[in-house]
Amino acid sequence: MTARSSRGTRAVAAALCTVTLVAGCASGSDADGPTSHPTQDLSITAEVGERFTLSVPENASTREHWFVVAPQPDASVVRAADRGYEPADDGKSVGGGGTLVLTFEATGRGSTRIVLLHCTFPTAQTEACAGGASPTPTPTTEPEKVTYRVDVR
Repeated sequence: MTARSSRGTRAVAAALCTVTLVAGCASGSDADGPTSHPTQDLSITAEVGERFTLSVPENASTREHWFVVAPQPDASVVRAADRGYEPADDGKSVGGGGTLVLTFEATGRGSTRIVLLHCTFPTAQTEACAGGASPTPTPTTEPEKVTYRVDVR
């Protein structure tokens, strides 16, 4: 791991810890764990105190990352609770990628949005994608954004 990628990883972790987002569980209980929402599930409903996860494919070996970006979620409605990574193939293949799992907790009634930016090597030129570093050559495509609408009852 290079010093730059280590700084980038720490910066992402710090950003996720300071960002407040929402959580929810369809059963109304976290006994079975939080409800998972892939990138196609863009509408989330939760009760105050519930947890949910956003699961997105990620492969750091190919410089593919996801970031929570502005506009930040309303802190009175949701907060970031955890960030984890599940390697593909049980981590047996080097560079095989896996799934980034972001866990959120509902903190109060209301609605907010969670915006994730998907950065890949050719598009990793925006400040969010470059981890604050100076951009390199112009990207060939814009980074993908996924916006989740979260309603807490």
